[in-house]
Amino acid sequence: MDRVININPGHDGERSWQDQANCMGVDPDLFFPERGASTREAKEVCRGCVVRADCLEYALTNGEKFGIWGGMSERERRRIRRQRALARRTGVASA
Repeated sequence: MDRVININPGHDGERSWQDQANCMGVDPDLFFPERGASTREAKEVCRGCVVRADCLEYALTNGEKFGIWGGMSERERRRIRRQRALARRTGVASA
């Protein structure tokens, strides 16, 4: 009997969050603007995306240092990581 390997654990037959993202088919360069350039257009693509939270959590979990993920810049994600680290140290629920 052949074994089926689930390459997307936790989604049992569902499409992965990436396949449902508003940014599918959008030029990736939009999400990696040059230093000092506007992030407004990329964040607009993220606004209302059904998998925005999944995207943001992916970036936070994997330490993405560049680009717009889940509608947030690295500076915004860094603030969330600091808040979560502080919450873990103080025993408060995470953000």
